Amino acid sequence: MANIILASQSPRRKMLLEWAEIPFQVIISDTDEAYPNDLPKKAVPEYIAAQKALAVVEMLKNKNNDIVDNCIIAADTIVLLNDQILGKPLDEADAIKSLQQLSGVEHEVITGVVILYQGNTHSFSQITKVKFHELSIEQIHFYVSKYKPYDKAGAYAIQEWVGVVGIESIQGDFYNVMGLPVSLVVQKIKQLGII
Repeated sequence: MANIILASQSPRRKMLLEWAEIPFQVIISDTDEAYPNDLPKKAVPEYIAAQKALAVVEMLKNKNNDIVDNCIIAADTIVLLNDQILGKPLDEADAIKSLQQLSGVEHEVITGVVILYQGNTHSFSQITKVKFHELSIEQIHFYVSKYKPYDKAGAYAIQEWVGVVGIESIQGDFYNVMGLPVSLVVQKIKQLGII
């Protein structure tokens, strides 16, 4: 069986693969999450995921590891509102601003996944539509000050308090919003004969 490597420092992605009972190890390499300005917004997550995967390939090559039997899985998630990417907030004020923008409206959460295996690249994206109830400024301040969602796209985690009390509806894969469309990933690696 191939050695599965998750190229992500996200504890949520790690947890989701563990829940799927997939044996894997985590290897990460610092990656610039910049992307070309002319890239369509919906293509950004796959582009960044590819950079993460390739960075791990280079790291393994530099350590003289044989990468042929490795299956590298990388992912990146964005929140898209009116064709604007709401990234990880810079600070408390930025997190509050993002949540105010998301309050009462529907947005898209897009996770791009790249799987590198036997010299081939397999990539796909999953889109989930999420709508928040109207969030009061008190709710937003409470969430940001208690949960400090500075490492999360759009300044929220659906599995935390703001998701539990604030989400009106979800269309699509819930786990995709957490950072990995894990059932699609499992299907893909099964198709590739990795598990």
